[in-house]
Amino acid sequence: MTVSEAKQTQRKAGRAARKALGPEERKAANAALCAFLWQLAAVQNAQTILLYAAFGSEADLSALAEKAQAQGKTLAYPVCGEAYSLTAAVPGPDGWEMGQYGIRTPILSRSEILLPEALDLVLVPCTAFDADCFRVGMGKGYYDRYLPRCKNAVKIGIAFEAQRVEHAAVDEHDQRLDAYVTERGIYKWK
Repeated sequence: MTVSEAKQTQRKAGRAARKALGPEERKAANAALCAFLWQLAAVQNAQTILLYAAFGSEADLSALAEKAQAQGKTLAYPVCGEAYSLTAAVPGPDGWEMGQYGIRTPILSRSEILLPEALDLVLVPCTAFDADCFRVGMGKGYYDRYLPRCKNAVKIGIAFEAQRVEHAAVDEHDQRLDAYVTERGIYKWK
């Protein structure tokens, strides 16, 4: 099996695993995940955070976002662009739309744009991950192209424990993260 085929298999299994969580289990898992995240010094100390608006069955960070916003932290959300580029945008009050993949996305013209090096923390979704903090994304490489530019940021993956695999199928382009947080705890490799 090629790396590409292994990634497709892990993507499919990871999406199915997170979709299989029942409503109560999902609600409890999201709460636990956000609580573990909030304990990390990287989250406490961050002033500028790139996170994501949960799509489909992804882990939902809205509880963390509310708490961070209440503390005056700047929250940016990803906007996918041409050539698989990613932009960190802080949406204004009327700055949201449904993006190209049906994901709630900031409207660039109604948002403040943050440079990658201005970010303190990047929270990254995935379809599968392993305990060594490698991830399998959705397959377009948006984050793998963007993360190397986030030179001052701690990069933390977000997932449900059901998405963990023994070894994530990765190639030379895939970025290893500093840590992973699930509803069961924190994985670190550094």
